Amino acid sequence: MSLSDFRRPFDVARHPTLEPEVKRAILASWASDAAAVEGRPALRRPTPRARPVPIDEVMAALRSLDGKEAH
Repeated sequence: MSLSDFRRPFDVARHPTLEPEVKRAILASWASDAAAVEGRPALRRPTPRARPVPIDEVMAALRSLDGKEAH
């Protein structure tokens, strides 16, 4: 499996075999400014071939991990 296999942030957050720390690392890399789409600050492109995703989705996926760990 490679990072390009994930199309949406919740594909990462809901992956059944990834450790929470790995999910966080992947999503954090998506949220970083390095993944920002030039001229479109609300979008991130996690890999060169990936479709852009809204930063709000990335942040929501990260927050969902917080909820799972709290239970």
